Amino acid sequence: MDSVVSNLTGLLTNSLEMFVSGKPTRRETGGRKLLSGQDFPTWVSLSDRRLLEASVEELRPHAVVAADGSGTHMSVGEALASLEKGTGGRSVIHLTAGTYKENLNIPTKQKNVMLVGDGKGKTVIVGSRSNKGGYNTYQTATVAAMGDGFIARDITFVNSAGPNAEQAVALRVGSDRSVVYRCSIDAYQDTLYTLSKRQFYRETDITGTVDFIFGNSAVVFQSCNIASRKGSSDQNYVTAQGRSDPNQNTGIAIHNCRITGSTRTYLGRPWKEYSRTVVMQSFLDGSVHPSGWSPWSSSFALKTLYYGEFGNSGPGSSVSGRVSWPGYHPALTLTEAQGFTVSGFIGGTSWLPSTGVVFDSGLL
Repeated sequence: MDSVVSNLTGLLTNSLEMFVSGKPTRRETGGRKLLSGQDFPTWVSLSDRRLLEASVEELRPHAVVAADGSGTHMSVGEALASLEKGTGGRSVIHLTAGTYKENLNIPTKQKNVMLVGDGKGKTVIVGSRSNKGGYNTYQTATVAAMGDGFIARDITFVNSAGPNAEQAVALRVGSDRSVVYRCSIDAYQDTLYTLSKRQFYRETDITGTVDFIFGNSAVVFQSCNIASRKGSSDQNYVTAQGRSDPNQNTGIAIHNCRITGSTRTYLGRPWKEYSRTVVMQSFLDGSVHPSGWSPWSSSFALKTLYYGEFGNSGPGSSVSGRVSWPGYHPALTLTEAQGFTVSGFIGGTSWLPSTGVVFDSGLL
């Protein structure tokens, strides 16, 4: 990663505000059951939950993007520019089926933007910026979402730079309380940049090669398909978490996901000294290296990192051949694992008053 990007990440994550309850509960009880807590954290408001599940017809979008001219705009960039910034309300943009060759930036002042497509593989946003093409990692993102409250649903984000282009980000998110739902994020090296703040990914496909989930946010992946693909080398790394201070409430939590690959794959390696990643109740196929985790460089961060596993299954889940680093925890306790759930890690139960929805936001 670039040193400039590293410094920026540190500055942004230092501003992360987390209010995590001391003992996360499995279920928050309210009124009727609309969605389970495994679907969305409690800081996703009731109105946003309904938007995430609503049909396109029910959404009543503020803008409709259609390349054939049948919508209100022909490009996503034009639709974003038409929205008022900082109004506080939810702005919905419907991206009809099609391929949009654009690089998009949703700035910090543009909050509560929701991009809704017509489905994975149907609505595709594609860019091709890369490190090898003259951009730093931060600049390569096909879509950058920095305004708080960002939501994406039913969209494929692609960086098509290819396996030899070095760093090439498909999606960069620095949005607090962001949700990416039923999407696909597709690239090679550095596919998904979880830059900072609280993020939640549900039923999303993420493919890549080297460090393809990286950054220093507080992020939970739930019911996602995480796939390592064939690249320019014979070994891949799923995560490269960038916590540089032990007091930062950041890390990567992979919960109830599938991790598969077409080549030998490590679950992660420490980008920064206090890198923190856990994999819980997930399926790991045979592509996962028996040692599980890889060093970044020699003995760097092996004593200060925090890597953990809990209740995983599949041919790659055995911890008998795992690394023996001081910072690796092959069998998290129940209490430790609960600390990395939606409720325990990203403070889901602390952010909004009761919405009357029953939540099941702990372990399975």
